[in-house]
Amino acid sequence: MTGATESYELDVDGRALPVAAAWLGESLLYVLRERLGLPGAKNACEQGECGSCSIFLDDVLVNACCVLAADATDARIRTVEGFGDADHLSDVQAAFLGTGAVQCGFCTPGLILAVHDLLDQVPDPTGLEVREAISGNLCRCTGYGRILQAVEEVKATRSGASGPRGESP
Repeated sequence: MTGATESYELDVDGRALPVAAAWLGESLLYVLRERLGLPGAKNACEQGECGSCSIFLDDVLVNACCVLAADATDARIRTVEGFGDADHLSDVQAAFLGTGAVQCGFCTPGLILAVHDLLDQVPDPTGLEVREAISGNLCRCTGYGRILQAVEEVKATRSGASGPRGESP
């Protein structure tokens, strides 16, 4: 590795995390995964096409592979790890598990963040709005059916209904 290095701090999931002697050309994805030990964002295309590395940067969903980590020093970063843990899943994480929308799991973190982003902005999206919101996330396992079912479950839960279409369980 050649080039200038710098030490800086990133605000990740509400914590100030130091990044020491980092090459200034490192992507935020690389720094999150390799330097900070946060493996939720996945490294797939490295071109911003697949959504596997999605994170929130100042409350905007972005592909971490397309952001230089050194440029994110004044931003609030929220990763999938910041949405819950094994003991306290977010409603979207729980719905993905409950519907089997997680299969291999590679695309799951990016899809979970895309669904959080959508439902936080549009509490009752249409099917077309859901498909558009997750269109930047590629999944090779599920065929998207279970992912769409998970979205419907979260919508129903957040609106106070008992089931995906208001039925009792």
